[in-house]
This record gives sequence, structure tokens and C-alpha cells, in this order.
Amino acid sequence: MMKENNLVHEHERLDELHRNGYYIIQDPKRFCFGMDAVLLSGFAKAKAGERVLDLGTGTGIIPILMEAKTESEDFSALEIQPESADMARRSVRYNHLEDKIKIVTGDIKDASSLFGASSFDIITTNPPYMIGNHGHSSANEAKAIARHEVCCTLDDVLRESARLLTPGGRFYMVHRPFRLAEIFSLMVKYRIEPKRMQLVYPYVDKEPNMVLIEGMRGGKSRLTVEKPLIVYKEPGVYTDEIYEIYGY
Repeated sequence: MMKENNLVHEHERLDELHRNGYYIIQDPKRFCFGMDAVLLSGFAKAKAGERVLDLGTGTGIIPILMEAKTESEDFSALEIQPESADMARRSVRYNHLEDKIKIVTGDIKDASSLFGASSFDIITTNPPYMIGNHGHSSANEAKAIARHEVCCTLDDVLRESARLLTPGGRFYMVHRPFRLAEIFSLMVKYRIEPKRMQLVYPYVDKEPNMVLIEGMRGGKSRLTVEKPLIVYKEPGVYTDEIYEIYGY
């Protein structure tokens, strides 16, 4: 293992991922990954030989976790912010995954031009949830880009995903339930048929605050709604399902 001071810069920290001994480099002043990314990495499926693209990868959390959890060995990841993409590349190097994960700096709106049409079997994405100034706009630009549709919209994500996926290719996304009608409408518009959905609840008696969705490019219309995923048994105590996804 390389000495961390070669790859971890001042103000950054190294977080353990509890999978394959992997770590990820994070900068608390920018945007650190959350539970949504971890849950998406557990919801998404990838087989040996399938090519995977993560749109808006941030610091590379989803491809690193999916490399540990799935049989695929061919991951690409696109990130518009050069500083985040640089951290992602250093995390890939720290975990000796350079042969399996390629980080590309670029714009989601140009993704199909960058990679070529029908070039991936699977797309994963944890896009910004908030529309424009909906909710609290973050003064920190890095956090604002991650949380608000500053650089790309949901329409951009689905349009480019439809172009990038092979026929029958699968699309995996984590988002917020309050935008479900728009999500399904755009998926159908771009012929990514919703196939599987799971709502995530903080507690069993609270309303859901996340939704995990799988779609298939050109798939037939049939949606399976999986049993709810509950995060906490009680304050500060995760359910067994969450511990399993995290790998504790």
C-alpha cells in the first residue's frame, strides 16, 4: 500500500469502506458521500463482462464499492468538477484499482459524445436532487453542484443514459420520492422502462426520504416494487439490512 501522504492532501481524510480493505479520500470542506451512494451500490447489479458507467461520480464512491460488491471489472466514471475527479483518481490509485476503474473529467450533458452511443451495459447515477433554488442553495459551490441541478438536470441524465446504454442495458438511480412522477415520466420519454423500485424510510413509521430505481433501455412495461428498506431500528441503531449493505 502506498504511503497515504503521497495521495491524501492537506484538509482531506481517508475513510474506510468496510469492503475489500478499500478506503476513499474525502474533503470535509467539499462534498462527502452519503448513505444514498452506499444504498445505490447495494441496489445496482453488475455481472462479469458488463461495462459500467457512473454519471456524476463525485469522489468515486459508487464504482469503488461496486467493484468490491459485483463481478464486473470494467468501470468508468464521469465527474464535472476537476477537484472531485482528482480525488476519485487518487482513491482509485490508493486501492490499486487503476486497471478496473477509469475516472473521466467531463460534463454529463456531453456524456454520449465522450464515450459513444450504446457503449455501456449499466449506468449508475446519484444525481442532484434539488431543482434550481428549491430547498437551501449551498454557498459552497462544490456542495451546490452536488445537491442542486446547477450543472445538469434530470432530463440531461436520462437523455444521455438512453444514448449510452446498449439495448436491454440497465439504469440504476437513487433520488427523492417527491420527484417520482417526473422521474417515471422522463424514463418513459427516453424509453428507459422502470422495472424495479424500492423506497427507503428513515424509520418504519416515517415517510420515505429516498427511492432506488432500476430501468431497462427498451424494456417491456412491468414494475416490481420491492419491500421497503428501513434505515434505523431506533435512533443511532441501523437495521440488519443496512449493516449488511454497508458490510459491517
